[in-house]
Amino acid sequence: MSARTSPGRPPVHPYGWVRALGTVLAGLLAMGAVAALGLWAAGAGELPGGAFPRVVAATAVTAVGGSVDLSGAAGELVGAEADLTVMPLSVTLAGALVIGRGFLRPLRQRAVAGLPELAGWAGRIAALWLCALLGLAFAARHTFEVSLGEGLLADLGDLFGLSPTVGFAADVPLTVLFGLLWLAGVLLLAVLVAGGVPLPGRWARLGTSVRPAASATLLLLLACVAVGAVAALAVAATHGHPARTLAVLLLGLPNLVWPALTIALGATWDGQVDGPFGLPMPHLLDEVLRTADVTALNLGTLAERDGRVWWLPVAAAVLLLAAGWLTAARSPARTPAWRNAVRLAAALALASLMVCLVARVHAHGLSVLGIGDLGAGLSGRLFLRPRLWSTVGLAALWGLLAGLLGTPLARRTGRRTAR
Repeated sequence: MSARTSPGRPPVHPYGWVRALGTVLAGLLAMGAVAALGLWAAGAGELPGGAFPRVVAATAVTAVGGSVDLSGAAGELVGAEADLTVMPLSVTLAGALVIGRGFLRPLRQRAVAGLPELAGWAGRIAALWLCALLGLAFAARHTFEVSLGEGLLADLGDLFGLSPTVGFAADVPLTVLFGLLWLAGVLLLAVLVAGGVPLPGRWARLGTSVRPAASATLLLLLACVAVGAVAALAVAATHGHPARTLAVLLLGLPNLVWPALTIALGATWDGQVDGPFGLPMPHLLDEVLRTADVTALNLGTLAERDGRVWWLPVAAAVLLLAAGWLTAARSPARTPAWRNAVRLAAALALASLMVCLVARVHAHGLSVLGIGDLGAGLSGRLFLRPRLWSTVGLAALWGLLAGLLGTPLARRTGRRTAR
């Protein structure tokens, strides 16, 4: 590894273990803080048996793609069943931004970076991240008792001596596997979108071909999160429910705004809500999905209940045009418009595919003997899944259009930047 030196001072190793440890710890602290505040706002602080720190660890595990298994029992006669598949993308985004920034920081101090240097620096972070994943996985497990409530289930509990318990435990091998894959994706994306970061010789062309569209797409997704945060705070100020709004912001804001972006582009998601679920979601979305059958969630079904939904494609068009302009402005001056359009279309298609994979939700609530509610709003069923390939195709078409319109706009303004 190379080192920067200065007269009279010992060499400074920009890719040392101490800096790698600082990067990993900063990412963990960011994810833990966001998860803890969001869970506290959602009421998880009242969970019995001191489960809150364990739930925070489980939330961090799922945020990096890990798996947490839910289980339950009610004596020797029956079992309690539940299933929850959801990725808290606010926590994911916080960790990705902090770790990505920590990974890029020493690279910005370099004029040239070789592949062995990049691999060694990423390897140090990955080794410490592996230790962090193991710690989170073993911490993310807990069992506590739940109440049967009143009525038939309470009578059955008294008759048979049932004491329902609910537990969760992280799947350690899957958590390590998907957590390392998540880290690899974060580091690769950071290198691809960051301007001013040197690339190895054979990768240098990526700086002019991939980076403009990739960085524009990332900024588009971050802009959607920022707009959603402003809208959520405005709703909280005018309609109340600040704790619920804070829980949405800190746990699942991208889970709402990124699918909303695909819907604004014409995509359709299928979903259903059945039962008194405690998952926070906007009232309009709850109204559309709370039906006896599976509901198609798109601009049409949403606009039937609130005409203001038609502003979604308008806002998406403005943001996409800005992304097309930014792609052209950061590309070499003589790059043809069709090439910018194709690159932006590919970037938006991949981003849409990522949203479809990470924003889907499936939850089946707790029950005993297949009936009843174990309390705390945990019974019922909720799922939300995209129509994958039509969503990806629409994103690619919009990317082509945005790239074709953004290039002449960038040339007219004459505002170009190297970053």
